[in-house]
Amino acid sequence: MQQVALFLAPAFGITQPLAPPATLPFHVLAAVEAAAPGEGAPQEATDPQSSAAPPQEMAPVPGGETDADGALIDGRRRPGFNKQLPDKVEQDNPGAVNAPPPEAFYDKYDGEGPVGDLGLDVALPDRWRIMSSLCPQKDKATGQKDRALYTLFPKLEYVCHSQLDPFHHNLLKGDRPLARGKRPGFLKGDDWYLLAGAVSDTVVEPRSFPIPVGNQTTTNPNEIDVFGRSHSLVLSQTFIASLSLLKGMTAYKPPVIEYRIAIAGNLNHVQVPERRVLFVEPSKGTKRTDGFIGLQEAFIDYHIGRFDTKRYDFISLRAGIQPMQSDFRGFLFNDNQLGVRLFGNRDNNRVQFNLAAFWRLEKETNSGLNDVSRMPRNDWVFMANLYRQDFPFVGLTSQVSVTYNMNRERNEISVDTNGFPVRPALIGDLRGREYDVVYLGYAADGRIGRLNLTAQAYAALGEDRNNFLTSRAAEIKAFMAAAEVSYDFDWTRVRLSGLWASGDSNPYDKTEGGFDAIFENPQFAGADTSYWIRQTIPFAGGGRNISVNGRNGILNSLRSSKEQGQSNFTNPGTMLVGIGTDFDLTPTVRVSTNVNHLWFENTKILQVLRNEGSIPRDIGWDASVSAIWRPNASQNLVFRLSGAVLDPGAGFDDLFAQMGKASRFYSVLANATLAF
Repeated sequence: MQQVALFLAPAFGITQPLAPPATLPFHVLAAVEAAAPGEGAPQEATDPQSSAAPPQEMAPVPGGETDADGALIDGRRRPGFNKQLPDKVEQDNPGAVNAPPPEAFYDKYDGEGPVGDLGLDVALPDRWRIMSSLCPQKDKATGQKDRALYTLFPKLEYVCHSQLDPFHHNLLKGDRPLARGKRPGFLKGDDWYLLAGAVSDTVVEPRSFPIPVGNQTTTNPNEIDVFGRSHSLVLSQTFIASLSLLKGMTAYKPPVIEYRIAIAGNLNHVQVPERRVLFVEPSKGTKRTDGFIGLQEAFIDYHIGRFDTKRYDFISLRAGIQPMQSDFRGFLFNDNQLGVRLFGNRDNNRVQFNLAAFWRLEKETNSGLNDVSRMPRNDWVFMANLYRQDFPFVGLTSQVSVTYNMNRERNEISVDTNGFPVRPALIGDLRGREYDVVYLGYAADGRIGRLNLTAQAYAALGEDRNNFLTSRAAEIKAFMAAAEVSYDFDWTRVRLSGLWASGDSNPYDKTEGGFDAIFENPQFAGADTSYWIRQTIPFAGGGRNISVNGRNGILNSLRSSKEQGQSNFTNPGTMLVGIGTDFDLTPTVRVSTNVNHLWFENTKILQVLRNEGSIPRDIGWDASVSAIWRPNASQNLVFRLSGAVLDPGAGFDDLFAQMGKASRFYSVLANATLAF
């Protein structure tokens, strides 16, 4: 401590030693140290005598130091004084992990310009690239990995996985960008990601529905009624492979550009008990095995960056074969079609919009996939919609839409894969049709407090150039409304559903009042686990190759096919009231139940086509139950089993009774979906 006193004395003109520093307050010591002159600290010159006086001679310092310059206070540093550096530490650790190889670092240098201050920009690699570079590699001779490293660093094994593992980060899922030299040459710049996907969808479907006896022949000579045996079986296997290349950096900002393609292959087998159900020729029998490969997606998505905002609101342009759903639940248009779409958002994503035009592709009959080997149909769809979140209530999203369907297929004759005519439909005067119809829609989806709500309303307005009963032009004026309200009790949800679609009240007037969609696929009232939505009911006795409703459709449209036929606005309409429940028994198991009661809205057109004086409106009760199991609580493995029963009402009995009474009909759906 005397060393400090000797050091401070000359600065304050003190010739005698100070009291021990321990008796001085800490802030005084700090002030004294700040005032002490030294290298780099200016000296006060207020006293000429003191400035001219020679420096005082330092007294010897105990401990071997000859002056105060070598004296240091632990934890303190005098300005301008640098203590001697400690000796170099040599690290010798044979078990340490070596530094990552140069390939682990993402080099952004483009090879142009000088390397140095201007040309080289090396970015820090992402953490997954650093960690994966430490993973042991397979020995070329043995094909095995050296697992000794996992003994020293056991946590490292958590990031060392096969590229085929869909539950961990890998290059095929776009978790890190493509390295230079490992991407196509046309991909310019950096930050290109690859997203590869594969889906296997397996369906086993025993079912029953009214099957008419063939006009020319039958498999059972004793069948003399209009309808024969009703049991049938469908087996279907679909594989979907998809590939996307996109340029971007973050999850918040949309990709700068994306190239995407998806190809689906389907193999199906069907067995029915009667002839002329699967093929137009009775000689071809009652079994059919068919396969087809369709192009479901092929588009370019370009991000128009100059319209971005600070909140990552964006505008993008997408051209090619792409998916599009016109409303929340798929009541009007839900398909993959060839088109151009301008879409984006504003106001911190509270406003979204779509402007789109589609040229409808032909569908393959038995698989329902896109058939790009044929010319697209003379059928166009133009749509514009606008979404507003938290309107009119917080938690509820509103949508307004205008959709225009322009059909110009009046002079066309189209036959499906199995030989049945689909355009024009074999009903009425059998003449071709063309029409213009505009759908004005409002939809809401979200919640009001604890009440979940989905609602949809449409008005279809336009003109049909040829009414198939009058052979004259007719005005289209049809309407549709649907709503589903649900409430959650812990792990249980209770749903109430209702739908009304207008039917044509006078088929011979100048107005067509039956509502029909463009390409529906509704997720509503049980969706495809419901019997009426899942199955197609043929309208035997009133038209050839005409169905009351379409597969995966809820509307009673009397059209030849949802995939290949035209919309028909002279139909009996649809009414539905239902109740359903969802039980989340575990995080991986959900059981759902649904009971619907269905009616025809107006049976006048059915009476005309059947030459009957009256037909009741009651279709019957549709009850279903389904179970979904997701073993890993993800969408990579989904197993579904459902069963549905239709208990016919008076109207269904009148149309499809066998020997005076229609029996109950069933539908079983076993579905396994595996996705990577």
